[in-house]
Amino acid sequence: MTSHLQEHNHATPGVAPVTQDQMRQFDELGYVAVDGILDPEQDLQPLCDDYAATLDALAQEWHAQGKLADTFEGLQFGERLTRIIATSGLSWSQPFDISLPQVNVRPDTPIHCTPAMFALLRHPRLLDAVEQFVGPEIYSNPIQHTRIKPPERLVPKEHSGFLMVRVGWHQDQGVALPEQDEVNILTVWLPVTDATVENGCLSVVPGSHRDGLTAHCPGTGPDGGLQIPAKLITRQTLPVPVPRGSVLFLHKRTIHSSLANVSDGIRWSFDLRYQPSGQPTGRPAFPGFVARSRRNPDSELHDWRAWRQLWLDARARLAVNENPMFNRWSNDAPACA
Repeated sequence: MTSHLQEHNHATPGVAPVTQDQMRQFDELGYVAVDGILDPEQDLQPLCDDYAATLDALAQEWHAQGKLADTFEGLQFGERLTRIIATSGLSWSQPFDISLPQVNVRPDTPIHCTPAMFALLRHPRLLDAVEQFVGPEIYSNPIQHTRIKPPERLVPKEHSGFLMVRVGWHQDQGVALPEQDEVNILTVWLPVTDATVENGCLSVVPGSHRDGLTAHCPGTGPDGGLQIPAKLITRQTLPVPVPRGSVLFLHKRTIHSSLANVSDGIRWSFDLRYQPSGQPTGRPAFPGFVARSRRNPDSELHDWRAWRQLWLDARARLAVNENPMFNRWSNDAPACA
């Protein structure tokens, strides 16, 4: 496998976002990149403005606390963030994320629950595409992240968490609890900036979704997280560059990783997950919501404040209770030896 099929499919009212050829590619190879799902200006620019405002507030706060010598006011989001990282060494990723961490949740742990982010999760064109994969009763699975990857050379080792550097080989089914093994969960990987080989796009193992669940080893990935040992990657791998406005859809058992960002700018993306409503999510400690229901539209969540409150309630619970299990793996597995 040396190339991947990718058709131009710009948003047209009444036209299915994903073509039948693309659906067949997904069935055969476990992934497909579809152009034109979102409009970069109308759909992504509000998110860029939203995150720029968050960065400005953080920069002003850190400067007032004496943690940052210069706020770099006036720079665009990516350049400003890169300059802040390069000069301060501050841990910055959690205020931008749309999920809580799996450990050390505090009553004030930041989480980015804003109207612009909620609008993306419920974007009609995006849900039209998701519906083609999971059906008309769509639940927003809470295994989701904002990934803003600066040039890897700038990230201090002590802050090289999985949202900031390359990610090792894994399957999305493998990072959740077994309760979701029979659930049709779709990964929706959505770049805000063009994702290129140079700045760290995803790489996939085409066809690997047909091989079942592969053993993952904790703490072995380049990001310190779960990773499938290299000796178990037996198929050819393939980088998948994706331009902004397009979406990469992944089967939950497709083995994939991300490349290192060796460019001079950030690589910014969201990875979202959707599934049929009423089924286990694989991460019961975190909240999801009904994003679309053809059968019962009144069950849909339309208020971003209610979505935010679900996460704040989860944060309050996790801050006072022992952290739950988030995956099934241990280093005792033979593959980890």
